[in-house]
Amino acid sequence: MFMSRLEALKNEAMSMNDHDRATLASDLLCSLPATLQDEDDGLGEAIRRDKELSESNSFSVSWDELKKSVGR
Repeated sequence: MFMSRLEALKNEAMSMNDHDRATLASDLLCSLPATLQDEDDGLGEAIRRDKELSESNSFSVSWDELKKSVGR
């Protein structure tokens, strides 16, 4: 059975220990272009979200509260 190069690489990576696999994953992710490429580095989106939270009756929680609520 023919195995594609991608499948072979994936299988080899999956046989690595957790530390080496995490290092490889981090290196691969860092090699990708950033997904946020706004001219203002996302400042406009942050301002929009802040305004939305300020003007809305919606419920918001802090990051720490969210982590606590899911048991982390």
